[in-house]
Formats: sequence, structure tokens, C-alpha cells
Amino acid sequence: MAMHSASTPAQYTLILLDLARQRGVPPERLLEGTGVTEADMAKLGARVPEEVFSQVVERAYGLTGDRALGLHLGKRLNLSAHATVGQAFMTCENLEQVLNFLLKYYRILAQALELSYVRRDGRCWITAHTLWQEERREFSYEVLFAAFVHSINLLLNNPALAYRVEFPYPEPEYVDEYRELFGDDLHFMAHEARISLPEQWLEVELPSSNPALLALYEQECRRLLADLEEDGSLTEQTLQLLRKLEGHYPQMPQVADMLSISPRTYRRRLAAEDTSFQQLLDQVRTEHAVHYLRTTRLPLASIAFMVGFNDVSNFRRAFIKWTGRTPREARESATESSIETL
Repeated sequence: MAMHSASTPAQYTLILLDLARQRGVPPERLLEGTGVTEADMAKLGARVPEEVFSQVVERAYGLTGDRALGLHLGKRLNLSAHATVGQAFMTCENLEQVLNFLLKYYRILAQALELSYVRRDGRCWITAHTLWQEERREFSYEVLFAAFVHSINLLLNNPALAYRVEFPYPEPEYVDEYRELFGDDLHFMAHEARISLPEQWLEVELPSSNPALLALYEQECRRLLADLEEDGSLTEQTLQLLRKLEGHYPQMPQVADMLSISPRTYRRRLAAEDTSFQQLLDQVRTEHAVHYLRTTRLPLASIAFMVGFNDVSNFRRAFIKWTGRTPREARESATESSIETL
């Protein structure tokens, strides 16, 4: 299923902000104008729109002057930075199970990447293709492979493992930092970006293996991935949330907070999708009102109250505006399909 409105785990942006802070650049300068705050990103399960993450990356390059920013960020992405996916890695039986889990759920961590995995000639090969723009593909591959190596070394408790790494771009001036991280089996101007490791590593048992805990983590990862693979537009996210809160209609700032977005960013993104919070709220209240009118014999005053009106007259006027019919006509209509809910 195609993904929409790509996003990145907020923890990655927070770590990038910390890297910039260490280099004398305050987080406020990287986040200025994005509508996203550190407090927004500190919320459990928060994600950052891909366009915001990309903007922060561009500013970090310009303000820190750190050409190896991707490598430095990747080295900071330890298992805990990957949240549920990283916790699941630690409970796998061996590295092969880790890689299979990664291939199933990597989109939770990076929706702007395509990964594949094969075993050939006694080695395991992981190939990557970035969906980022050409000028930042190096950053994307640096982060991915640095994080991959760091995570595998931690899982196997061996910081001196040797990898073969291939990059589809020229050798950078800071190649020594590549060698320090990846070793000497390093190749540039390759056909594609890929990293490989000996096949025998795959069978090494992990000391923290826990099948029962892994099953719980996988259940949560399935849920997270399903959420991301749905239509990720903010319009759909808002409608889904409001529908679940039937009878309890929060104000716009509360909804923005529930979606881990600042009110300013929330308004701007809805406007970009040619809608507004009020339009979406009215759409859901219409759906609920029609449902109550057609499936219950509740008094009009009760239905008005259930969809957020304290006054029956105001509800009647709003309902006519929404549907072109009075509540009585909607209730008496032979079929719900004849009601124009919008």
C-alpha cells in the first residue's frame, strides 16, 4: 500500500538538535518557522513530517559546518533511539531474525528509504535506495549505514566487526571518518548503496533474546505500521480521531496536541490540504447526527447535545446548512443514502 505524508520518528530530530547544540547552534534556530517545538517532539510516539526533518537537516548543515553530519547522527542512533523497533531487535534470537524484522518494519523508522536483503556467496547483503533528493542522498546513506553498523555492533557486543560498504557517489573529503566507522573495505562510485556482512554472523545468538517479549513488540510494530500505511493525510488523521471521540468534540488545540503537532503547524497543514478543523468537525458531527436520527428515537434536544449543541434551534440551523434538510426530514427519509451529509 502506498504511503502518504511521510514522517520520521521525533527522536531522530531531537538527537540532531543535540548535535547542533554541541556545535554552538541553539535548537530554536533549526526549528524556526517549522511550527514544531522540542516539547512537541518529546511526547511519546511523536513523529516529525519529512519536510520538517529535511528543513532541519539543511539548516544543521549550514549552521554547524559539519560535513559529516550524517555519519555523526547515525552513530548516535542507538537501539533505544529506534523505540519499539529497537527494543524488538534486542529480543530477537539471532541476527538473522533481526534483519528479517528490520525488513518487515523499517518503514516505521524511515519512510523515505527502500531496503532489500539477500544472502549470496557466503555474505548477507542489505541494499538501500533513498527517496530523498539528489543533493542529500549522501546524508541519507550515511545515517542509515552508520546506524546499522552501530546497532549490529551493540547487538553482537563487538565494536571491531568488519563490513563491506558501497556508496553510489564519489569519495568525500572526510573519508577518514568513513574508514573509522566502517573499516577499510569501503567502496565509492558503486552501482548502488549496500552493506554486507559474513553469513556466519547471522547465527550468533543474542544474549537478550526473549521470544515472548518479541511477540509483544511485533504486535505493536504491526499496529504502528498499519497506522502509517493508511492514508497519512492530516485530514484523514483528524477525521479518524474525531470519529473515535464520538460525543466528545475537543477544540482545535486539543486535537493538534493529540496528533503531536503545534496548533500553528496543524492549521497550516490543513490549509495545504484545502480544509480546516471546523470543516472536518462539522463533517463528523453531521455523520453522527444523521446516525442518531436514523437509528434512534432520541429527542432532538438529546441529539443536539450529543453532537455539541446546547440549543436545539442552533442545531437545526446547522443541520440544514450541513445537509440541506431539516432533522425531521432526515429522520423520516426512507434511506440514509438519500441524505446528503455534506
